[in-house]
Amino acid sequence: MLGPSGSGKSTLALALAGLIPGEIPGTISGRLDLDGEDVGAMGPPAVAARVGVVFQDPSSQLVMERVEDDVAFGLENRAWPVAAMHRRVPAALDAVGLAGQERRRSRRLSGGQQQRLALAGVLAAEPGLLILDEPTANLDPTGAATLIEALGRIREDRSATVVLIEHRVDEVWPLADLVLALDGVGRPIDVGPRDLVAARSADAMRAAGIWLPAAIDPGHPRPAFGRPRGPADAAADRPVIEAQGLRYAFERGDPVVRDASLAIARGERIALVGPNGSGKSTLARMLVGLLRPQAGVVRLGGSDPSRLPAAELARRAGYVFQEPERQFLAQTVRDEVMLGLTPIEAARVPNLMARLDLPLEVFAERSPYRLSGGEQRRLSLACILVRRPTVLVLDEPTFGQDRDGYDGLLTILGEHLDHGACLIAATHDQRFVRDVATRVIELDDGWIVGDEVVA
Repeated sequence: MLGPSGSGKSTLALALAGLIPGEIPGTISGRLDLDGEDVGAMGPPAVAARVGVVFQDPSSQLVMERVEDDVAFGLENRAWPVAAMHRRVPAALDAVGLAGQERRRSRRLSGGQQQRLALAGVLAAEPGLLILDEPTANLDPTGAATLIEALGRIREDRSATVVLIEHRVDEVWPLADLVLALDGVGRPIDVGPRDLVAARSADAMRAAGIWLPAAIDPGHPRPAFGRPRGPADAAADRPVIEAQGLRYAFERGDPVVRDASLAIARGERIALVGPNGSGKSTLARMLVGLLRPQAGVVRLGGSDPSRLPAAELARRAGYVFQEPERQFLAQTVRDEVMLGLTPIEAARVPNLMARLDLPLEVFAERSPYRLSGGEQRRLSLACILVRRPTVLVLDEPTFGQDRDGYDGLLTILGEHLDHGACLIAATHDQRFVRDVATRVIELDDGWIVGDEVVA
């Protein structure tokens, strides 16, 4: 299923899973059948017995403290025999690359690992219909390849019908038998066999902001970021961030960042890369004071960021989380983006929101929690950019972004960075790394294992 951000892909997926209307309020017209039966008449238990769904925010469906217990939870609710669960749980974890993680705490996993865990919980029950909402978005290349291989096996043996929502179309395009493409207001552009849809509707899909495979759409030119135009004084030559010997562990004896040391200058565009669970997000949070190192020292503009007043920290550094809805505080988009702004900052809001394709005339009174994943990410970015911080940290910035959203993101980032700010982005998106990064820092098992300046 393809479509621009906000086109209704996730809403349609929730309807297919029997969650709309019912568990999620809404109004539906028309008829939706599952195995020849009206989903609305089946009732949630009957639908849940046949359908497995992985939401866009996988952490929202994790319910147990330990990894293996979370996978077993759904099987227990289906009254599986204990012996069958003992066989199925390890097999499901192995299928998504989490073998050996059975006793880890679910909430201590990285975003990508949580995505794998949610998928394992769904795969374990062997549903007849499997609905996946952007399942590769937070996965490292190995994890994405493992998932695609597993989906390929399901396709080959026809053990389940798979409904897949995905912006990273190059990897999943060969898996599709049918393609449904939606426009910006949720109307079908086309539906049919993959190659036929591509042949007759590629231009319409491209115009709607839909990502297409490279074989059909060669891609984007690299953004023309200029040289930083920061202050022309001696202070501009000093690192904006200095870190020495940083260490952090959520659980005793299991550090997620180990002895990390680095210096970051104004204007640098840094990509933090590495496998899921390698420590990227934890390191980024320490660099801007959202976590205090358990060992080592970090300085942001010469100060310990973890001890700065909140208002001062917000103007030195901004952080966009992997799950943007977790940082929302207000009930409307307007109140969220205006929260805590000075009059000068507030005056920037209308233009910034329009350029992020969230015009206040349309979105002001909407709930931030009712936006699509891509729209939520752009709103969280607006809340940061409007303050024009010196350091901008983005955790998986391209998650949920359609073609137009990606282009708009890069344009606005370019303008912000050209004026001397620096960017730190934790990402698995190699397109973003190629288009934006001037320096790539690689982590593995908490260690910095690579630090390379790129053209």
